[in-house]
Amino acid sequence: MDLAILDGTVQPASAAVIPITDEGLLRGDGVFEVIRLYAGVPYALEEHLERIAASAANLRLPIDTDALRADVAALLAQAGPLDATLRVLVTRGGRRIGILEALKPLPPTLTLATVAFAPTRVLDGIKSLSYAANMLTRRLAQEQGADDALLLTPHGRVLEGPTASFFAVLEGELVTPPLSDHILDSITRRKVMAVSDAQERVLARGDLPRLEEAFLASTLCEVHPVTAIDGALLPGAPGPRTSAVAAAVRALIARELGA
Repeated sequence: MDLAILDGTVQPASAAVIPITDEGLLRGDGVFEVIRLYAGVPYALEEHLERIAASAANLRLPIDTDALRADVAALLAQAGPLDATLRVLVTRGGRRIGILEALKPLPPTLTLATVAFAPTRVLDGIKSLSYAANMLTRRLAQEQGADDALLLTPHGRVLEGPTASFFAVLEGELVTPPLSDHILDSITRRKVMAVSDAQERVLARGDLPRLEEAFLASTLCEVHPVTAIDGALLPGAPGPRTSAVAAAVRALIARELGA
């Protein structure tokens, strides 16, 4: 799966190069999207293109979404009907990049460790290449023996995972932190909200021991059950609400791909 497209030219990913002076590399100045392919079909492509355009506009970065759409089509035409990850980037140097990556194997369930995190307000609404902080939180959680991080503000408000939205069942209700807490407006989060009765609710550190179920939601993992947070087991994970949402999201993806 060593395949990429750079400024409209499909080539082996190992051969694609950009100048070291590109500020996408030097400063993480650029935007990206990650799209899942199902048998070669990119799911929610237009939603991802709309979001990368919005990210670019907020970053004051010129972008050509028609060219990106053509890049995706050219890359997938050579790739064939595979299940994979498609990463699309636009750098401050003006380079359009698409990379096909193998789907990473995931464990059946996840354990999380809380990590303090302060969202930066100036990057609200921007899925930028400046993702070092998110990746560091995952490594910090893994140093604690967990699979991934659950980000909390320094004041203890629950936010999201490094690359996924967070949902939980509390007092019998399916809830997720509000977008007003400066979390990502995840496309999969939108899908979960569309197929379930999930509601936005502020969650605090003190709520975590009372959670009945929890899961992460993202493009690549869809709905991924959580079995423990900070070493405390969640009862019966994956629970019935998590399983029902996972099935509903899979059914929605199948319907939309079929359409």
